[in-house]
Amino acid sequence: MTRRHAFIRRLRENKRGVAMLEFALTAPVFLLLLMGIFDYCWQMYAQQVLQGAVSKAGRDSTLEQYSTNQTALDARLRAQVLNVFKDADVTFTRKAYDTFDQVGTEERYTDNKPANGEYDLGECFDDFNGNGRWDPDRGRDSNGTANDVVLYTASMKFKRVLPVWQMLGQPQETTLSSSTVLRNQPFANGTDSPADQCK
Repeated sequence: MTRRHAFIRRLRENKRGVAMLEFALTAPVFLLLLMGIFDYCWQMYAQQVLQGAVSKAGRDSTLEQYSTNQTALDARLRAQVLNVFKDADVTFTRKAYDTFDQVGTEERYTDNKPANGEYDLGECFDDFNGNGRWDPDRGRDSNGTANDVVLYTASMKFKRVLPVWQMLGQPQETTLSSSTVLRNQPFANGTDSPADQCK
């Protein structure tokens, strides 16, 4: 009994290897936290690269020289992003509006079948984007014409470089988007409001 007590006492007083045990317990959490910070910073950097490229392209797109050649503008933006993120998949959307307050608003309609605050099939509506159907966003899928307001959005899909996504059960690919809203220069004649349609 005394030998066993002496052995337990010696074991309890021995401090060798404690640092290694503590490191083994805390290292995985510390490394996961560190990789998470790096991953977040990398995505923040990607967002800033994309935002800078979109802002520059947005300013350029208001000029008349790009009104009929949007692919050239998109190619310039794509090249800027791929210069930093070589394997990114960059896509673009444009929505044109007559005024700034129309951005993201639905097409106007007559609510009378019955009046429920929602568009119902057969109610008359203003087909602002000219696609023949009512839309919750009245924007036209184009760069617009003179004096139009354009919502220009670029999205980039890229693979995350650190394996933290796997440890947190997230997808490896992430998508970031950036938008800018600008008014085209008065380089030509604008468009008139559309006639009412009932469909």
